[in-house]
Amino acid sequence: MKRTGILMIFLATFLLTGCSSNVGSAGLGAVGGAAAGAGGYEYHLKRQKDKVEQDYKDGKIAKPEYDIRMDQIRRDSLFR
Repeated sequence: MKRTGILMIFLATFLLTGCSSNVGSAGLGAVGGAAAGAGGYEYHLKRQKDKVEQDYKDGKIAKPEYDIRMDQIRRDSLFR
């Protein structure tokens, strides 16, 4: 659901910017910036997931804590 909303915003941005060189460039810049931000966010979540998995393997956290943290990471991800 979250991904659908984001895609609708991008589509609306493209429809509103049109083909004008000034506005189109700004629209593409905004979309590029949003994509870079989303990529950075997903990379952060992957690092968090890797850390939780390592903590579980090392015995630093128990299975219930592992399940809670992994569920939170999955819910926060834009790409489930």
